[in-house]
Amino acid sequence: MHVCYVTHRYPPQSGGVETHVEQLATRLLARGHDVTVVAADARETDAHDPEERPASRDDGDTTGRDDGDTTRRDNEHTTRDDGVEVHRVSAFAPGGNVYAAPGIVPAVWRVVRGVDSAVGARPPPDVVHVHNYHAVPFVLGGLTAWLATDARLVVTPHYHAGSDDASRDKLLTLYRPFGAATLARADRVIAVSDWERRQLEASFGVDATVVPNGVVRERFDGAAGSDQGDAAAGESRPYLLTVGRLEQYKGVQHVISALPELPAYDLRVAGSGAYGEQLREHAAETGVSDRVEFLGYVDDDQLPGLYANAAAHVTLSTHEAYGMTVAESLAAGTPVVVREAGALVDWTTTTGVVGLDDPSPSVVADAVRRAVGGPSPDPTAVPTWETVTDELLAVYTGRSDAGVSGAVSRYTVGHKC
Repeated sequence: MHVCYVTHRYPPQSGGVETHVEQLATRLLARGHDVTVVAADARETDAHDPEERPASRDDGDTTGRDDGDTTRRDNEHTTRDDGVEVHRVSAFAPGGNVYAAPGIVPAVWRVVRGVDSAVGARPPPDVVHVHNYHAVPFVLGGLTAWLATDARLVVTPHYHAGSDDASRDKLLTLYRPFGAATLARADRVIAVSDWERRQLEASFGVDATVVPNGVVRERFDGAAGSDQGDAAAGESRPYLLTVGRLEQYKGVQHVISALPELPAYDLRVAGSGAYGEQLREHAAETGVSDRVEFLGYVDDDQLPGLYANAAAHVTLSTHEAYGMTVAESLAAGTPVVVREAGALVDWTTTTGVVGLDDPSPSVVADAVRRAVGGPSPDPTAVPTWETVTDELLAVYTGRSDAGVSGAVSRYTVGHKC
C-alpha cells in the first residue's frame, strides 16, 4: 500500500500533529508500505536550529533524519527522512499559524498522479491522509487529492473548535466553509478523542471514528528511579512537571500561582515559547522564582525520566484535541492534574488523573495533593503507536468500524459529483 500524508509541518519541527504523522509514517514504512509526506514547512526546515525549537517533543528522535537524497525546485525540496519521502513547500505562517501554502496544490497533485518522486517512478497513493483542520494545507491538500485521484481520502482534523487568539478565530470563521467542504468529501474522518468527535459532530454534522494517539511505551521502561529527572536541576526535592509550548492558554501560570500553597514541591517547566518571559516575571512576582526551573527544550531521551520522577504532571491547557503529555505521563506511571477543558476532560475518568474546572491557586493545590495521594496510573492503559497503526491500516482498507478507544464507529463517506 502507498499512503500519502499531507500536513502543515513534519519533524524536525515539533508538536503533537507533527509527532502523530511521523509515528504513523515510520511505522507503515517499517511494515513494508510506501509512504510519502507533503508538508508546508520548507522555510522552517531550511533555517532549523534544534536549540530554537518552540517546545519539547513528545516522542520520536530529532536527529539524523535527512538520509542525504535531496532534490529541489522553486519553493520546494524533497528529502528522504528516516526512509520516508518528504516533499516540503514554503508557506506564509505568521506567528506559526495558518500555513498558507499554495505550493501544496502542485506538490500533492504530482504525488497523487504518480509523476513526482525523489526515488524514481512510484505508483499513485492508495490512501491520502490529510491532517490538521487549523492549517490551510488541510483544505488545499484534501481537495486537490479529491479532485485528482480516486485514492481513499482520510482526514484527521485534530480539531479543537477555537483558539486563544481572537484574530485567529476570525480567520477560522472565514475558512470554515472550505474546511467543511473538505470534511464532507472525506471517505473517512478520524478524531483523536471522543471530545473531538463530539465537536466535529456539533460543528459540521460529521460522524467520526475515534482512533487516539499512542505512546512509545518502551521509552518509559526503567525510567522511574533513573537519574534523568534529576539531571536538569541536581536537586532531590519533590517536583511537579509541566511539558509543552509556553503559551498563555497552556496554563503554566496557574501552576506557578499555586506553588505558595504547595511548599513541599518545586516546579520544572519543560518547553519554550513566546510566553516564557511572562512566566518568569510571574514566578518572581509570586515569590517562587527559586522553586521554578525553566528547562527550555528537553531532548527526548530526558523526558521519560522527568515524567517518571515527578510527583505529578500538571497540564491546565484550555485547547487540546487529545492531550499527548497526559498519555506520556500515564505511560511513565505518574499521576496527572488536568483542566476540564477541551479534550482533557476525557481523561478525568482515567485512573491516576484528577480534573479541575477552576484554576485558582487553592483548587490547583488541592488537586495536586489528591493526585499525589491517589491511585497510581496503569501505564498499559494507554494505547501504543503500534496498536494505533493496526487500527489505521484497518481504516485505510475499509475493514474497521471502531477505533481502539472502543468508541462506536460513526463516519461520513463523501461522494464526488
